[in-house]
Amino acid sequence: MKKHFILGLLIGLFACQNETEYSNTEELVFKEIPTPVIEGGAPNLFVSGNEQIMLSWVEYLNDTTDALLFSKLEKGKWSEPNEIANGSDWFVNWADFPSLATFYRKPDNVAAHWLQKSANGTYDYDVRIALSGDGGQHWVPSFIPHRDGAAAEHGFVTMFPLQNGRMFAVWLDGRNTKGSEGHNDSHAHSGAMTLRTAEFDEAGNLSEEAELDARVCDCCQTDAVLTDSGPVVVYRDRSDEEIRDIAIVRKVNGQWSAPKRVHEDNWEISGCPVNGPGIAAQGNNIAIAWFSAPENKGQVNVIFSKDAGKTFTDPIRIDDGDPIGRVDVVFAKPEMALVSWIEQVEKGGEIRLAKVSAEGKIGESIIATQTGISRQSGFPILEKLEQDFLLAWTMVDSITTVKTVSFKL
Repeated sequence: MKKHFILGLLIGLFACQNETEYSNTEELVFKEIPTPVIEGGAPNLFVSGNEQIMLSWVEYLNDTTDALLFSKLEKGKWSEPNEIANGSDWFVNWADFPSLATFYRKPDNVAAHWLQKSANGTYDYDVRIALSGDGGQHWVPSFIPHRDGAAAEHGFVTMFPLQNGRMFAVWLDGRNTKGSEGHNDSHAHSGAMTLRTAEFDEAGNLSEEAELDARVCDCCQTDAVLTDSGPVVVYRDRSDEEIRDIAIVRKVNGQWSAPKRVHEDNWEISGCPVNGPGIAAQGNNIAIAWFSAPENKGQVNVIFSKDAGKTFTDPIRIDDGDPIGRVDVVFAKPEMALVSWIEQVEKGGEIRLAKVSAEGKIGESIIATQTGISRQSGFPILEKLEQDFLLAWTMVDSITTVKTVSFKL
């Protein structure tokens, strides 16, 4: 695939204080939106029902204490940040980062999650969710959405609002990896990471708790969307033979489907690649992007479905030959997706974008910015707000901070 290289300086060279425009073609102009991040990373984006885009991140207060903050995009600028919570016992991880979401048609009712240590083991931590009823000005004490009580790994959360007024959450749950006693799970001593879900209301009351998959990859991100047919979750599965392909589960007529691979890559790998999928939805149209490396040949693929994931097209490879993954995807327009990923180059990495249609037509890939390929560089996040697109990523320099740009197609 041909590559368009940005003319002039890349975004990473611009000073934070100045909004800057630059373009690589007449069709694509990136505009930097300076963030209020002092020293932090792990950015995430969420678009509320009233078309308000919100940026969350982890601010590194000192060597022992971290804080979760968020800001709203107002008239093209990020607002003064609000603190959600802070702690000296958090589990802060480059790949397993916090998020926030607003309840359906209630933009002032906000839920935010982070990870907090539960015991002395390296990976003993819980998911913590805090709620606000006044747009994030004040937060009630957090609750835990999993009730196993096990000192084990719980993380890689995805949340989105449901039309029934509750919030949907899905996460990786390691209760069985410790073989904890005191619960009746039939897989209690299998030692596998599981995929679990629950819904919660504005008071934190849990419902619809379920195990979706009893054996999944240990540390790849989940992603989920709401289609016209119901919630759809994608994640990296794990077979007994260590095949770790992307799988999907769907809730149809109130029932969860059995896990199914979206495509048989047959990637056999003994350890977790820490590289989860991305999914986008419009009605019952969905697009899924993911990284895979069968036979040690890395690739970024996109696949489409018109029936909420019941059936799929053939996958379309979109990378430029040496990707490391860290993908995200949004719909640019019906049956046209925009995908982001990191491509490895001689001096590090580049965040690249490409348009791809359900019919398999691929646009030239575009370099959005230079980035690193270390863990500290994290995962770029892509979102769409009406006709604008936003890209957020962690910039690692003399200090670690967060960059955001907006652009139109």
